[in-house]
Amino acid sequence: MFAQSNKRILYQQRMRQLTTLIRHEIRLLFISPPVYIAAVTFLMLMGFIYWAILRGLSIEPQDLSANVQFFSLFWLPVFFLVPLLTMRSLAAEKNNATLEALFSTPVPKIFIVLSKFFSAYFLYITLWSLTVFFPFLGDSLLANKLSEQSLMNFAELIGGLTFIAISGLLFISIGIFTSSLTRSQLVAAMLSFTLLFIFCIGAQQLEYASYNYISTNSFFYDAIQHINVFRHLEDFSLGILDTRPFIFYLSATWLFLSLTLSNIESKS
Repeated sequence: MFAQSNKRILYQQRMRQLTTLIRHEIRLLFISPPVYIAAVTFLMLMGFIYWAILRGLSIEPQDLSANVQFFSLFWLPVFFLVPLLTMRSLAAEKNNATLEALFSTPVPKIFIVLSKFFSAYFLYITLWSLTVFFPFLGDSLLANKLSEQSLMNFAELIGGLTFIAISGLLFISIGIFTSSLTRSQLVAAMLSFTLLFIFCIGAQQLEYASYNYISTNSFFYDAIQHINVFRHLEDFSLGILDTRPFIFYLSATWLFLSLTLSNIESKS
């Protein structure tokens, strides 16, 4: 009984440490100029994209709804938003020689990595959540030109945001990992952009390239589809919630966070 009480107290202390670190990292993000630049650029870009989609729908009917078209362009902001949110996380700590000071505290190193990860992920999801107002705003302003279902399809909105939330875990973990590889924020951002580009576009192009040469029933072709993020988005947009994408993104996220922890431990 006494041992269980000590474990509970230790667990509560650890959770308070992690929560304190996450709050501290979120405060640092909100006072960082690059974060505000990324936020404003993101909202302006996505607002313009949604307006362009609505303009196209008002001119002539299209096969895909506005929400499906909007979320299918998720990769555009990912390429610049994720590097800007994560490039400072560990690279700046290394450059300022403050990472060693953090490691000298009694806080587990994994908590330091998780605090960087969750704070960036929180801001990433917050910015994407603000785009939910685009369909409501478009429906109120263009009610006479567009059908209500084309904008207010909640299944498409929930499916698209679910994909953004689950895939964002992996994207942010990639950014945290690249930030742990260097002291330069610029290099970290470039590495993050490169890996995100390969991951988002590479699997799709590999599927296109192998379509005429590999049987669609083969294991290799199934594996390519399994890591193709555009396939995942298509399923989520249709309301198909398969467990395989969840397992893939969660396991890949943990892999990159583990690599980040191993990397900083080897250099500490």
